Amino acid sequence: MSLELHFHPLSSFCHKVLIALYENATPFEPVIVDLADADARAAFEAIWPIRRFPVLRDRSAGCTIPETSIIIEYLDRHYPGPVRFIPKDDEQALQTRHWDRIFDLYVNVSIQKIVTDRLRPEGENDAYGVAQARSLLVTALSLIDAQMAERTWATGEEFGMADCAAAPSLFYADKVNPLGKTHPNAARYLDRLMARPSYARVLAEAEPYFALFPKDEKVVSEKTAG
Repeated sequence: MSLELHFHPLSSFCHKVLIALYENATPFEPVIVDLADADARAAFEAIWPIRRFPVLRDRSAGCTIPETSIIIEYLDRHYPGPVRFIPKDDEQALQTRHWDRIFDLYVNVSIQKIVTDRLRPEGENDAYGVAQARSLLVTALSLIDAQMAERTWATGEEFGMADCAAAPSLFYADKVNPLGKTHPNAARYLDRLMARPSYARVLAEAEPYFALFPKDEKVVSEKTAG
């Protein structure tokens, strides 16, 4: 098998690439990385010193590809399938990359800031940074809600790279900032994404790890009350 993916099943950015692989049934060897394990961490650092996953290795080409959007574009170019993640039309391709960046940089990164702050030792939290992240997240979700008012997928009727980014971004955003009452279009879009077989498979495989996700008791209470 030529491709191997170094990843963790709980990571939202890893979900993004797994969706792309599953959409086209692209064969690959999964390599789960446990950064808490010293040997696994060292082995992964030897592959990619930045130590951020996912990372795709193409053994037949002798190359290592980091960064989710680059990985998906690499798959689109070298391992194409029925689903094309980047449209051939230049303007449509630009829109795909535009929304891909919105989901990654303004939704996903904001969520990571909020969630990782819950893991910090007592007294070392960054309340100001979390407040900024929450504000940016709400702004981004409002943009997405407007975009999805009359669309099936992020840029129209064809599933693409932006939707691969949207699925985990909105899934985890819903845990941090429940979408149903405030962003109904985004909530319905998330429902469609979760019903898609590729993401349903990703979520099923991640299920054993969800207990590790640090919960916000306030959000849990709001969801229970709703």
